[in-house]
Amino acid sequence: MLCFGISNINSALAANVSGDLLKQAAVEIPVSLGNAANELKFEPSSLEFVTGKRYNLRLSNHSQLKHYFTAKDFADGIWTQKVEAGKAEIKGAIHEIELKPGATAEWVFVPLKPGKYNLRCSVPGHTEAGMTGEITVSN
Repeated sequence: MLCFGISNINSALAANVSGDLLKQAAVEIPVSLGNAANELKFEPSSLEFVTGKRYNLRLSNHSQLKHYFTAKDFADGIWTQKVEAGKAEIKGAIHEIELKPGATAEWVFVPLKPGKYNLRCSVPGHTEAGMTGEITVSN
């Protein structure tokens, strides 16, 4: 159990960013949103992270449909270093990433808050068709 709020964690983390955290190699985790058969699913649908470790979530959409990686509660409990998509690098709080057909993106972050979080595609009908998953963050 954390004994201080996320804003305090962010302050402590920000103080450490120039130190050891950015020296950590990011653990790469590939995630496919849909597939070439246009199946409405995340592959894998279950993701596991550890607080304080740096990750590079490599998102790809191999389908002919757009998809969203939506996990707001999870996103509220992480520190995002950056999201890279195409020739753009986005910094700051991210809550949802849309991938158009054939698109890729990399989300580099550090989980701060342990818990179980829901993952879904927020395109109308996709969640209901089973495009859901679970994210677990442990200490």
